Amino acid sequence: MNENGSPPRINLRRAAFTCVGLGTFLFLAAGTLRWAGAWVFLLEITIGGLITEAWLARHDPGLLAERRTARGQAGWDRVITTIMPLLWLTWLPLMALDAVRYQISVVLFWLQCAGAVMIAAAFYIVYRTYRENSYAAPVVKIQRERGHAAVTTGPYAYVRHPIYASGLLTYVGTPLLLGSWYGLAIVPVMAALLGLRSLMEERMLTAELDGYAEYLARVRYRLVPMVW
Repeated sequence: MNENGSPPRINLRRAAFTCVGLGTFLFLAAGTLRWAGAWVFLLEITIGGLITEAWLARHDPGLLAERRTARGQAGWDRVITTIMPLLWLTWLPLMALDAVRYQISVVLFWLQCAGAVMIAAAFYIVYRTYRENSYAAPVVKIQRERGHAAVTTGPYAYVRHPIYASGLLTYVGTPLLLGSWYGLAIVPVMAALLGLRSLMEERMLTAELDGYAEYLARVRYRLVPMVW
């Protein structure tokens, strides 16, 4: 529920602001609006976000309300979640300069299509995660007031951090879709931040959340099954 007691609704204004903001970074750096990959990217991000919010508003309004606040966020997590958006805002123009303005990278069309599929798959993983975990807040914290408990079903049966796994898919899919090898070269840095956050989160949850240590013993992989 919102502060006034009403159920949360889809935030169309924020979705439009995000779409226009990201589009501005991409198209200004590219120097043109004639960039199909960028339009597909914006369409996927906007529609995927709206569908996700619509599902949460109907099926789990408590989680939707929780995802719109950063209350109780750990200090170390605040640092990481500040760095990540700043990386995005430099990453997107870099790919625009590389793929469109200077046309340095050449990415095959089928790889660009694969990138679009990865982004769509990332949204599906997010949906499956939200369906299983009503405590999937955007920040790392223990939600005692909501009866926080360890979740072990759905995608959590395969990886400990499915939301981060979806983020990794987005990180790889975006530069492929936008046609930038330089953008893909930055992905290890962003993946390292996800890995660091997962390690810090596990340390916190092990110490403060009942049943989490037992869950770690059962599920071996953090982000990618059979890898790590």
